[in-house]
Amino acid sequence: MPGDHYKDTAMKSTDLRPGMAIKMDGNVYAITQYTHVTPGNLRAFVQIKIKRVTDGQILEKRLRSGEEVESVSLDRRDCEYLYSDNTGYVFMDSQTYDQFTLQDSDVGNSMDYLKPNTAVTILFTEGKPVLLELPNTVDLQVTDTPPGIKGATATNQLKEATMETGLKTRVPPFIEIGETLRISTADGSYLSRA
Repeated sequence: MPGDHYKDTAMKSTDLRPGMAIKMDGNVYAITQYTHVTPGNLRAFVQIKIKRVTDGQILEKRLRSGEEVESVSLDRRDCEYLYSDNTGYVFMDSQTYDQFTLQDSDVGNSMDYLKPNTAVTILFTEGKPVLLELPNTVDLQVTDTPPGIKGATATNQLKEATMETGLKTRVPPFIEIGETLRISTADGSYLSRA
């Protein structure tokens, strides 16, 4: 919505999505998960997982379907994940080249999908980074997996593989160490060879 970058607006709970921010009880929250639930003959509702911007606390909220909530505009910045050290995960703003450090509580399980020098979008509100926006897929190399079974072609027999970031996922039996795979960041599942 061009023109209203800085004002908060009301929106329906059914229009919320991960990566958006809302204001509830005087606090700003980033939405990390969203599920629209329609249980049979009962009223539909929206289940969201939200992260409080001030302290990183994760909460789950249930909203009535169509309930109005106050949305907060977020500043999206292109950044690059540089490296991790004992202070946390170091990122750089691709426009200003400013570097900043995020902690485990800020990144959640996002680091399972990021290797150094990966471009990401980070959402800011009030000048504070609140959420990493991952691409839909990432390409990661297999660092450990049991040997494949000779002649195995069935993809319904999956084995565990460890990726270069430490992410563990289930892969078809023909996948070997050193291969690069395309992984979904929504649930960490194997999609294809890259």
